[in-house]
Amino acid sequence: MKTKYSYKETLDNAEKIGWRVEDIIGGNKRLDFQKPFLPESLARVEEMDFLTSREKLVLNQIRGYGYLYTFGLVEEFILPFILDHARPKLDGDDYRVRALLRFAGEEAKHIQLFKEFATEFKNGFPSPCDVIGPPQDVARAVLAHHPLGVALVILQIEWMTQLHYLDSVRDDGTLDPQFKSLLRHHWMEEAQHAKMDTLMVQALSDACSPEEVQQGFNDYGSIGGILDGGLRQQVEFDMQSFQNATGRALTEAEKQRFRAIQIQAVRWTYLGSGMTHPNFLETVGSLSPAARENIETMAPTFC
Repeated sequence: MKTKYSYKETLDNAEKIGWRVEDIIGGNKRLDFQKPFLPESLARVEEMDFLTSREKLVLNQIRGYGYLYTFGLVEEFILPFILDHARPKLDGDDYRVRALLRFAGEEAKHIQLFKEFATEFKNGFPSPCDVIGPPQDVARAVLAHHPLGVALVILQIEWMTQLHYLDSVRDDGTLDPQFKSLLRHHWMEEAQHAKMDTLMVQALSDACSPEEVQQGFNDYGSIGGILDGGLRQQVEFDMQSFQNATGRALTEAEKQRFRAIQIQAVRWTYLGSGMTHPNFLETVGSLSPAARENIETMAPTFC
């Protein structure tokens, strides 16, 4: 597998970005609970015509909380994976080592950012919101798979964040500026992380036999199944959080529609939008044209 990226160029770009958690959250930088947090393409609340405008806003904000929590959750397995990938070659290419360690440091910063956001959200939202996890258990389950499979899942996630910001968030003037700022700063660093993970996929695949590459794709699918199951559970939590926050008891028919719409929404947000990203598919196709065809065949289920 060949890639157009390099550790040196990626490191150079990353070093131009630097921001601190303290610069973008805390103090007078507060969430505005009168505005939506997520763009409609991700939240998909408008088609829920059995909800009032205020109820749609509440659900949008619950989904926004889940969005950053979910990214914090996946960072919990991305961080140890990067460190494990860097450790065996600390005496190798200096740019590679520095780039990977910076990658790890930025992922640790993102975890802190999402925790700070969670505190801010809980202080301003009327009731608690349950979430899947705990993150350590999810990380353990994911990291038990073939490293190439894990790297492919991470690559999908990195490109997914790029699509979300550039296609849905950046030009949406209706969103809360503070929440939008969190997404913008996260996107700025993830743009380099997508390149870094492409390089990690290359290094891992180059060391694999054809049988191991196939095992990597098999495990990529298995991890996707784990995440999909978690997303379905999150929809159940979101439905209960919505009822708690609004005081509204949904009818059984409304619950069924809630599930149908929101399961498809979270599937697109966290799976389909990454599976269909052209850069992700390009990398997959360079490893296995058959695997790319399989993913493209599966993708409509998650869109």
